[in-house]
Amino acid sequence: MRESELTALNERIQESSAFVEEIFEEIRKVIIGQKYMIERMIIGLLCNGHILLEGVPGLAKTTAVQTLSNTIAVSFKRLQFTPDLLPADLIGTQIYNQRSGDFYVKKGPIFANLVLADEINRAPAKVQSALLEAMQERQVTIGDETYPLDSPFLVLATQNPIEQEGTYPLPEAQVDRFMLKLQVTYPSRTEELSILRQITREESQPIQQVISSQEILQLRATVREIYMDEKIENYIVDLVCATREPAKYQLEQLTDLIEYGASPRATLFLAMAARAHAFLRHRGYVTPEDVYAVGMDVLRHRVIVSYEAEAEEISSEQIIKQVFEGVEVP
Repeated sequence: MRESELTALNERIQESSAFVEEIFEEIRKVIIGQKYMIERMIIGLLCNGHILLEGVPGLAKTTAVQTLSNTIAVSFKRLQFTPDLLPADLIGTQIYNQRSGDFYVKKGPIFANLVLADEINRAPAKVQSALLEAMQERQVTIGDETYPLDSPFLVLATQNPIEQEGTYPLPEAQVDRFMLKLQVTYPSRTEELSILRQITREESQPIQQVISSQEILQLRATVREIYMDEKIENYIVDLVCATREPAKYQLEQLTDLIEYGASPRATLFLAMAARAHAFLRHRGYVTPEDVYAVGMDVLRHRVIVSYEAEAEEISSEQIIKQVFEGVEVP
């Protein structure tokens, strides 16, 4: 890309990404901290990719999603997953009308722009499959009819990492459909003090709409235009390939620790997320720092550790960190 073209693209990206700071300003009226989680949710919206959040209860995951939906003027639904949940509770069902003698469709909560699937691993496999099919195909079938889902459509599923009794863990093939897996952590002491003081306020500030859902769809095309140099493309491919054949990248110590490396979906999502991260930084080009910033969220659920790694208590995060340290940065 010529320098003049890159300059023009940079200016256009700076102008079109100005809304990001406004979204954060609105969300700060309700949420203290959690910038990492909110940034990744915006990346998911810009890349049309779903997100799996892992964190203990009480970290404002639901509130953050609902507040974000208010700033973008999209519909939001929260669904609590339980062991007795049925697929019809999620996608909807046909109901018989005695007066007319016909069936009519009652659509489920999946027909929303932002869907929060709370504790997805508490629902049986049939419900998880119904959700993940909707995520992949962006449509659901009720009876003989197929219904397209609203656009934008983003699923944020949560898992509780500390309570595993009565859960149905998602198979790796299903987890792979999530673009990002986030580790939501506790707020800092300063943030927690601010949260405590915020409780004493008598009135909450109203959330203003910053951007429309139609503009989000238009911005997706803009994000895809962000320039990625050939060296960055090769860097992304090397990172993913290093999780499959670490010895080729002088990472022999990882060979026995990785059962399965990242899928080709990781390559695509890493490139998309890096572009969106550059967009949030008001840049029209991708740097290695963008790749590094989103790399852990894209790869942590796609690198499956071996029994040997589990025995030595080595996590996928530790392995991915070594991959980033071992692969040459352009």
